[in-house]
Order: sequence, then structure tokens, then C-alpha cells
Amino acid sequence: MYQPFNLSGRSALITGGNGGIGLGMARALLASGAKVSIWGSNPDKTAGARDALARECGDAARVHSAVCDVGDEAAVEQAFADTVAALGPIHACFANAGVSSKGTVLTEMSLEEFRRVQRINVEGVFLTLRAAARHMVAHGEGGSLVATASTAAVEGAARNSHYGASKGAVTAMVRALAVELARHSIRVNSILPGWIETEMTQRSFANEKFAGAVMPRVPARRWGSIDDFGGIAVYLASDAAAYTTGEQFVIDGGYTKF
Repeated sequence: MYQPFNLSGRSALITGGNGGIGLGMARALLASGAKVSIWGSNPDKTAGARDALARECGDAARVHSAVCDVGDEAAVEQAFADTVAALGPIHACFANAGVSSKGTVLTEMSLEEFRRVQRINVEGVFLTLRAAARHMVAHGEGGSLVATASTAAVEGAARNSHYGASKGAVTAMVRALAVELARHSIRVNSILPGWIETEMTQRSFANEKFAGAVMPRVPARRWGSIDDFGGIAVYLASDAAAYTTGEQFVIDGGYTKF
């Protein structure tokens, strides 16, 4: 029987999996049968998310967590090793952890602020995907690498240049890696979320002026939810996406088409 979305026997890693889009991905991957490791930088939040996922799927042995600052090379290498020890070979890796912009105009932006965003959004993706690629090449079974970018990679926004630069870098990195790693049967794709309700965006959505300006530009007439990313996560981790690589999947309710 053709069951391309059955992930039983496979393992997936999601950085920033203790909340927001990453948590939505983890829930869907578990529901499709995968073992899942969620990484987060906040110990209490990560442990809470792990326990909630274990209760939801009914099998605590399929849920692993690690506390990791993805901008720290040594921390990423250690967390990856711990994840493999707990779950076995990793077949899908979602480099999803990221930080947001503080809304700073270019002429007033410090180098420190610019680097703060690049450290997690670019270097963190690089370190995570590098660890996963090395592992997948070594085990010889191929796999799927996915990076969470943003519609900021394809649309300009004032006071957001450093964030846009970081997400544009991610999409460029993904295209290059898709070509480089194809010979190892490793697929590499990016996901570009639009305006999604998460802890990171709550402050913006609570601003009536912001909501009044942005919502009319969203054809779906709602903010995205974290569960809107479950389907794409399962697809990219599954055999259904066996010939899909180097692509940008925009999930924004039509925002960038308006």
C-alpha cells in the first residue's frame, strides 16, 4: 500500500521546537509516526514542550529534547550527538530556531544588533545543517534538511534590514546545499512563513495600527497558526518529497501575492 506520509521508524530534529512553528512541526511529525527531538535555549520551556508532546502522542520514548544555543558551535555538536544517541539515525532536520528584529532603522543600527540576528538566523542554521549533513552523509541513507526563512527574504520592510538579510542568506544557502548534497540523496528546502501567531509576534498583533495595516493584505483574512506548518513538515520529511529539493515553500495566506 502506498503510504508516503508514514514516518514510522524515522527520526526528526527541530531546533526551536519548544514553541511556535517548530512546535507545530513536531506535533505533526509525531502524529505521522516519527521520533522527534526538539531543541530550545530555554530549559523550562523545552522540558514543558517535551512533556506536552509526550502526553499528546502517548509515547514518551518517541520524544527527546535538548537545551541548545544554536549559535554556539560546541553546543550544537554536543546536542546533535546526544540526539543521535537517544533516537538513532536522523532522517530529517528542521533548522527552525530564529530571533526577530527589534525594528531598528539602518542609520541607528549598531553592529552588535546586526550580529545578534545573524548569529542565530544564519550561523545557527549553518551549524545545525552542517551537523545534520555530516551525519546523513556518514550513515548513507540520505535525508531531508529544511530551514525556516521568512517572507522577509523576498519582501522589503522598513526597520527590518538585518532580519531580511538573515533570511535571504538562508534561502541562498539552501539553494547551494540542494545542489551540493543531492549526490548524497540529501534534499534541502526552505519554508517562508508569513504573519504567524506565535509568542514572537504577539506584541505586533496586539498593536491595532499594525493589525489594521497588515490584515487587509492577507487574502486568507486570518493570521497563520503553528499547525499550518505541520503538513509541509511531514511532506518534506517523507518519501512524497523524494524529488523535491532547492525549493522555497511560501506559507503566508497569500500575503506576498497581494
